[in-house]
Amino acid sequence: MLSCQPVLPLDTVAAPPLLLAERARRMVPSDTRALFSMAAREDVVSLAGGMPSSEALPAQALRTVLGDVLRTDGPGALQYGSAQGDLVLRGQICEVMAAEGIAATPDEVLVTVGSQQALDLVTRILVDPGDTVVTEGPTYVTALSTFAAGQARVVEVAMDKDGVVPQALADAFALCAAEGRPAKFFYTVPTFHNPTGLVLGAGRRKEVLEICRRAGVLVVEDNPYGLLHFGEEPHRALCADAPDGVVYLGSFSKTFAPGLRVGWVRAPRALAGTLVLAAESAMLSHSGLAQRAVSRFLGEWSWQGHLDAARSLYRGRRDAMLDELAVTMPDGVSWTVPEGGFFVWVTLPGRLDARAMMPRAIDSGVAYVPGSGFHTRGGAQNLRLSYSYPPASAVREGVRRLSDVIRDEVAGAGTHRLREAVAR
Repeated sequence: MLSCQPVLPLDTVAAPPLLLAERARRMVPSDTRALFSMAAREDVVSLAGGMPSSEALPAQALRTVLGDVLRTDGPGALQYGSAQGDLVLRGQICEVMAAEGIAATPDEVLVTVGSQQALDLVTRILVDPGDTVVTEGPTYVTALSTFAAGQARVVEVAMDKDGVVPQALADAFALCAAEGRPAKFFYTVPTFHNPTGLVLGAGRRKEVLEICRRAGVLVVEDNPYGLLHFGEEPHRALCADAPDGVVYLGSFSKTFAPGLRVGWVRAPRALAGTLVLAAESAMLSHSGLAQRAVSRFLGEWSWQGHLDAARSLYRGRRDAMLDELAVTMPDGVSWTVPEGGFFVWVTLPGRLDARAMMPRAIDSGVAYVPGSGFHTRGGAQNLRLSYSYPPASAVREGVRRLSDVIRDEVAGAGTHRLREAVAR
C-alpha cells in the first residue's frame, strides 16, 4: 500500500529534533557494518563480511566490456533509461533464472540497485506501520533493518538443519491471524541461507509453499547465492513451483561484481507494475552503463565459465574453513556444513556470548559477526563466519585464532564485556 506524503510534513516543522530522533531509532544498525572499521586493521583476519573474493571479480573482462559499451553505445549507456530496466538485460535475467527452474518473461522483471533495493521496494509497497512480516530465525541482518524502517512487526520462525520448520511456520501464520495481524509476507533465504549456510530441503519446499498458499501469505524469496552451489546442479527455486505466490529477488553482486549494483526482482504480474512505479519514484532510472556492462558480459563472455571458476574458488575456501574447524575447535562447538554460498554458522558451548567475546577476538586478530544481529532477540551463542573473501591460508589462520579465543573463554580466561568494547 503505497501512500503519498507531503515532502515536508507539518510535524517536522513543529518538532524536528523529536521526529528525526524517532525516525533514526527505527533504523537498526548492522553488526556487519560496525565491524568493518575494526576488521580493517592489517593484523585482523576478517571472517565477518560476506563479500565476494577479489579473485572472483572479472576486472580485466569488465575493462574490455565497459570500453566496448562506451565505444558502440556511449550515448545510450550514459543517458536516462527506463525505470523497469534495460529490456535486453531483463531477457537475459530470465535466462539466468531458468537455471533454477523459473519460467519468466521480461515484463515480470524489474532491474534494481542490488537485491537490497528490491526488498526495500517490496516492503514499501506491501507493509504499513504495524503490519507483520514473518521470517526465518535467524535471518539476513539488513532485511531486519529494512523491516524496522518500515515499522513492521517481525515474527521469527525456528529453523533446523533442513531449513525453516514447516509446522512452526504454519503455527506462526495461525497465531498472527488469530491476533488480527495476519502476515503480509514470509521472507526467506532458502538456498545457502544467510547467515546459516543451510538449504531448505526439496520436500520441505513444497510443504512450505502449500502452507503459504493455504494461509494466503505471499513468499519473498531472496536468492543471491543460489548459483554458487558446490554440487552438480542448482537447487530449484521456490518461485519455479509457485510463480503467482512468490516474489523472487536476485542479484549479480555475489556472482559477478557488487560494485555495479545490479539486481532484480521477478514478481507476479499483479505486483510487477506497482514495483515499477515505486522504483521510478525512488531512483527515476538505474545506471544504463552498469546494466549494459552486465548485459554485454552475459551475452559475449563465458558467464558459465566465470561461475564455474567462482564455485571452485569458494569450495576450496569452504573446505579450508571446515577442515580447520574440525582440527582446532574445542569440544562443545558445532557448526553447519554449507553446500554453497559464503557462510558457516557456529554455535558456542555453554553460556558463552558471541557479542561479549568479540572484543577479545579482535584483540586476537580475528573478526566475525555475532549471531544476535540476525535475530530480533536471541542468538547470543551463535556467530557467523564467512570464507568467501580471505585466501584459504588466511581462512585457516583466522579459524585458528578464533579457536584459541573460544578455548580461553571456555576456560574462563577473562571474557571482555560488551561495554568495554563500546568504551573503545
